[in-house]
Amino acid sequence: MQQELETFLASTAARERPVPRFVERELRAFLRCGIPAYGFVRAHCDGCGLDRVVAFSCKGRGFCPSRGGRRMADTAAHLVDRVLPEVPVRQWVLSLPFALRYRPAYDAPLVRDVLAIFVQSVFTSLRRRARKQWAIARGHGDAVTFVQRFGDALNLNVHFHSLVLDGVYARSENGALRFHPLPPPDDVEVERVARQVARRLARLLERRGLGDDAAAGDDILATEEPLLASLYAASITSRVATGSRAGQRVLRMGDRIDAGDLPVLQGERCATVGGVSVHANVAVPARDRRRLERLCRYGARPPVATERLSRLEDGRLLYRLKHRWRDGTTHVVFTPQELVEKLAALVPPPRFHLVRYHGVLGPCGSERDRIVPAGQGVRPIQSSSSPESASTPSRVDGDPAGAASATTPDSASIVRRGSMPECERLGSPSFPVASAGAPARPDAARARRLAWAELMKRVFAIDVLECPRCRGPMRILAAIPHPRPRRQSSPAWASRCAPHRWRRRAATTASTSKRPTNRPPTSSRNPPAPDRAHHAPAQIDQPTPKRSTLVLSAVGCAPPHGAAAPFFPQPLT
Repeated sequence: MQQELETFLASTAARERPVPRFVERELRAFLRCGIPAYGFVRAHCDGCGLDRVVAFSCKGRGFCPSRGGRRMADTAAHLVDRVLPEVPVRQWVLSLPFALRYRPAYDAPLVRDVLAIFVQSVFTSLRRRARKQWAIARGHGDAVTFVQRFGDALNLNVHFHSLVLDGVYARSENGALRFHPLPPPDDVEVERVARQVARRLARLLERRGLGDDAAAGDDILATEEPLLASLYAASITSRVATGSRAGQRVLRMGDRIDAGDLPVLQGERCATVGGVSVHANVAVPARDRRRLERLCRYGARPPVATERLSRLEDGRLLYRLKHRWRDGTTHVVFTPQELVEKLAALVPPPRFHLVRYHGVLGPCGSERDRIVPAGQGVRPIQSSSSPESASTPSRVDGDPAGAASATTPDSASIVRRGSMPECERLGSPSFPVASAGAPARPDAARARRLAWAELMKRVFAIDVLECPRCRGPMRILAAIPHPRPRRQSSPAWASRCAPHRWRRRAATTASTSKRPTNRPPTSSRNPPAPDRAHHAPAQIDQPTPKRSTLVLSAVGCAPPHGAAAPFFPQPLT
């Protein structure tokens, strides 16, 4: 990336098809991720005098494995601790036809409408089965959806992973809100959902003028961003968009065979109707929070797994697939520039939400406070958090071992103490939530996001605030941000060109100010000298470090304007 980015940007600009600003910003932020020169945190051990410097990460949400891994762990922890109740959860996956995968890559309203059709079809299935199983007239479902933009071969493939509560909530005769679990859907029910989604999706495309007879001039992206449109189209069809191999297919490796004559195999609880594929064979039993967090990490994982990427002797890059394809393909091969264009196509556009909530789990749900966990006394879940480990959820439907694992000591140790309802301990089929007049649950003890050290521990399985030499605690001395250029003072003509309300406010402030000043009067010809006191690092007496002091990196940076001078690290030996 570091060697090919400028070449990629220059080649696209030379053809008058520049890269969009949000894509270029994401690519450049990836190169600055983890470099202490762009900001770091310094920690110190009082016991042995050891210093450590940990660099900041980028704030991107595209393809960065480091930032994506932390976002994956943080999102999964938030959902398990604060959103998803202790009830059975089933994953429903919707894949769109190839002809429809281009438009949702940039059309956020279309993604919203397609997802609404899919979730409403699943909720209709839940209500239909609840009337048959429990004679419930008015039940409602809840779900959390992950919008994934990538495929197994780093191709653009917008699809949806919805974690749906495997049952419905309904009011009992005494007004209490109860959860009624449902048995797993059979193949006929899954196919019925797929047919309903395909039928309603066809009507949606017809209303929006995106059917088979849609004109080619309706492509707004090709008119405004032609380069991004070509990158999207090439990534969906597994072709190359730029360079000497433009228009050719991505190179594949493996025991290739002709898959055209092979029969299409349908798995359990999986149906395909008109190119619309629905899969619902992954579920998690109630109170198995460890497996639920692993499933959440699978849905929120980043697109690139660095352990599957390697370099060939000729400089090309080899990316291993997670599963062997039907035609025998096991690896795909990219040149460095081809990999850059594939990653550029995976960057989500601005205001394109990747995690969405439905039903009562939404932020405006009327009964949300009575359903979501309180988040108090939750024990940390120790599990692997790499994107590779989170990429294979387990199936538990019909698996006795999976059903029994929910009552093992390991699983019971991560359940909030005292949170199991009595009717659930006695084997009652419905889970009570709260009565109609009961007060709402208190807010969670911890903040919305995990602390920096705790998040690093969950993602990388290391405690960055534990001294590697004496195993004692380390404390953070300062957070050094990236230095930004100082804003120049406004010239004299700025007050004359400012809006009237700004001038009136400045005149009022000057007339009411009573603070004496000893500065001589200034004019536009003799502007005041800028105050550069904040550019000089503070001189702080510090003991001479030991020879065994460990420093990952030491970079002196100026504090932001108006901030207190932090402790600046010095090169240590």
